[in-house]
Amino acid sequence: MSKSLVIVESPAKAKTINKYLGSQYVVKSSVGHICDLPTAGSSTGEKAKPVSTKGLSAEEKNKIKAEKDRAALVKRMGIDPYHDWKANYQILPGKEKVVAELKSLAKKSDHVYLATDLDREGEAIAWHLREVIGGDDSRFSRVVFNEITKKAIEKAFQHPAHINMDQVNAQQTRRFLDRVVGFMVSPLLWKKVARGLSAGRVQSVALKLIIDRENEINAFKPEEYWTIDGTFKKGPRQFQASFYGMNGKKMKLATNDDVKNVLSHIEGDEFTVESVEKKERKRNAPLPYTTSSMQQDAANKINFRTRKTMMVAQQLYEGINIGSGVQGLITYMRTDSTRISPVAQNEAATFITDRFGEKYSKHGSRVRNASGAQDAHEAIRPSSVFNTPENIAKYLDKDQLKLYTLIWNRFVASQMTAAVFDTMSVKLEQNGVQFAANGSQVKFDGYLAIYNDSDKNKMLPDMEKGDIVKRVNTNPEQHFTQPPARYSEATLIKTLEENGVGRPSTYAPTIETIQKRYYVKLVSKRFEPTELGEIVNSLIVEFFPDIVNVKFTADMEAKLDDVEVGKEQWQKVIDEFYKPFEQEVAKAETEMEKIQIKDEPAGFGCEVCGSPMVIKLGRYGKFYACSNFPDCRHTQAIVKEIGVECPKCHKGQIIERKTKRNRLFYGCNRYPDCDFTSWDKPVGRSCPKCGQYLVEKKVRGGGKQVVCSNGDYEEEKVK
Repeated sequence: MSKSLVIVESPAKAKTINKYLGSQYVVKSSVGHICDLPTAGSSTGEKAKPVSTKGLSAEEKNKIKAEKDRAALVKRMGIDPYHDWKANYQILPGKEKVVAELKSLAKKSDHVYLATDLDREGEAIAWHLREVIGGDDSRFSRVVFNEITKKAIEKAFQHPAHINMDQVNAQQTRRFLDRVVGFMVSPLLWKKVARGLSAGRVQSVALKLIIDRENEINAFKPEEYWTIDGTFKKGPRQFQASFYGMNGKKMKLATNDDVKNVLSHIEGDEFTVESVEKKERKRNAPLPYTTSSMQQDAANKINFRTRKTMMVAQQLYEGINIGSGVQGLITYMRTDSTRISPVAQNEAATFITDRFGEKYSKHGSRVRNASGAQDAHEAIRPSSVFNTPENIAKYLDKDQLKLYTLIWNRFVASQMTAAVFDTMSVKLEQNGVQFAANGSQVKFDGYLAIYNDSDKNKMLPDMEKGDIVKRVNTNPEQHFTQPPARYSEATLIKTLEENGVGRPSTYAPTIETIQKRYYVKLVSKRFEPTELGEIVNSLIVEFFPDIVNVKFTADMEAKLDDVEVGKEQWQKVIDEFYKPFEQEVAKAETEMEKIQIKDEPAGFGCEVCGSPMVIKLGRYGKFYACSNFPDCRHTQAIVKEIGVECPKCHKGQIIERKTKRNRLFYGCNRYPDCDFTSWDKPVGRSCPKCGQYLVEKKVRGGGKQVVCSNGDYEEEKVK
C-alpha cells in the first residue's frame, strides 16, 4: 500500500507531526521557502544584444534607452510590471537537494498533503511546492492546524482543503510591493549616499517615527510646575492627599509664588472633609495575546528582544518533549486575532472552576477582534491549559519557561471574571484650599488571582462629609515637564500596530533591518537615529512621501487584507501603487543631489604612513581612517576614555569599546597587555568593604547605582 507525503516547513515540526501520524504517512520538511524572486545582483536569461542608435533622433534614442532600462529593471527585480506582473520565481540556492528529494517522494506517493503554516507565507510556500513538484492538482491537499497536538493534527487530516489562492495573491502582492520599493529606491540611495543602504515600506515608516520623536525631543522646552503633597491624619491613621485647587476650581501651580499663595491661605492644621464619593469599579481581564501584544509584554516583563521572543515562541509552537512525548505547547504565534476556540474556552472554564471556583470563570463570553484584525486563526494560547508552567518547568529551558509562563498566565486570566474594587475619593478643604485623596481596595480579585498587575491597595480611613482631619505636613516640590520618551522595541511595535502599519510577521525583521543598516542604534534599550538614518529619511521624505506616510501605508495594508478575502484584485492594487511611484523614481533620478558625507579631521597622523587621519561614517558608525586611502588602508576604532585608571593593571586608562553586535563594554587601553573588561562602567573608586572596584549599574525604573563588582556593597540610587 503506497504512502502519503506530508510536507511541512520546519524539521522540528516534521519530527513532532511524524509521531502523531501513522506509518502510512511520510513527513518531510521544505526547510522554509523553496522558491523566491532572484536575489539582488543575480543574472537571469541571456544578455540583451546592443542596439545601434546611429542616425536616430534624440527622442528615438531616449525611447530605446527607456526600454533598455525597463528591461534591465524587470530582469533585476524578477517581476514584470509591464506584463501583468509576471514573476520569475527560482529555486533558492542551496535548496536543490531538498526539492529533488520532495519530487522523488511525491512520485512514489499516492497523495501529497501540504501542511505549511496557516498564514500568507505558509500558503505561498504550499503553492510553490505544488508548482515545483507538478502533476495532477487532485493529488494535492492543503491541511492547516493552529496547534501541533495529536487532536488538532488528526482533525486537520480528516478535513483537508485546497490552496487558498486569495491568500497566496495577498502574499505575492506584499512581496512584489516590497521588491519594487527595495529594488527601485535602494540603488538610488547607493548612488546618491553610500552602498549597502536600503529602503522598505514598513522599515521607512519605522525610521521616520523614530526620527520624528527625536525631533520632538530636541525641540522640547521644559516648563516649570509645582505640586503640594500632604500627609493627613484621621484618628490614628495617616493618609496622603495632593493639592487640588482653590474655591472649588482645579488649579495648576506654575511657580513658587503660586505655592506661597496657596500656603498663605492655610491657617492651622485642621481640614474639613468636604465630600466623600464611594464607588464600585470593575476592571476586566486583559485579552489573550496577539503577536504584537506578546512582543510588547515580553520586552517589558521578561526583557526579551523582539527577535528572541519570536524564536522562543517558534520552539514552543513546534514542540517540546514533555515526558509523554513531543508536543506543541502553544498555538500559532503569528496572529492579530484575540479569538479563542470554544474547545479552549471549555477547557479553561474547567481548569479555573476546579482551581479557583465557579465565580472566577467567565465562560461563554465573546471577544470582538480589533478593527482590521485577520481572524484566520486564534489568539496565542497554550495548546492545553492543563500543561501548567509548574508541571512542565523541568522540560523547558529558562527562556522557554519565561515566555510560556507569560502566555499561560495571560490566557488563563483572559478567561476569568473582572476584578472588583471599592474606590473612595475624598476632598479636604480649609479656607478655600482643597486637597484630594483617592483610595481603592480589592473587593473581589477575579483575574488578579493569577495575573497580578501590581495594583496595590491604597485604602483611606473611613470618612464622612463634615469630619475634621489633621494636617501632619505639606511638601511643596518643584518639577519640570519631561520630553516624550524615545521608542523602545515594545513602544515602536505598539505605535506601528496602532497606526495599522505592518503585520505581526513584519515587526521583528523591520526592527532588525533598521539597526543592521545603522539607521538607528539602541542606547539604554531606546532607539536613537544615527546621522546616516537622518540623511536617508530626509531623502525618502522629500522624494517618496507616500512610502513614509503612515496613513498611506496603513491603507495599503487594508487593501492587502481585502486581496486576502477576495474583495480586491491583486494586480489592480499593485498597479495603483506602481504607476505614480515609477514617476517619483524617475524624478528622483534627475533631481536628487548626491550627498557627500564629509570626513572630519581627526587631529592626528596615520601611524602607518603619516598622512592625516580623518573620521569617516561607515555602516557601523564612525571610525578613524587614513586620508591617503586607497594607497593606505589603515583604520582604527574611535575610543572614548572615561577618565578612570584600570583597576587591574593600574597603568592603563579605561575606555569605551563595542562588541561586533554594537554592545557597549569597558576595557583597558593597554589591551592585549591587560585584558580587563567590564559590562558596567568602573567609577575609579574601591569598595569600602572588600577593596574590589566599584561600577555604575543602570537600575529598573531609570537612574543609576554604584555597586561593588563583587556584589558586596551598594550605594544609594541616583536619578
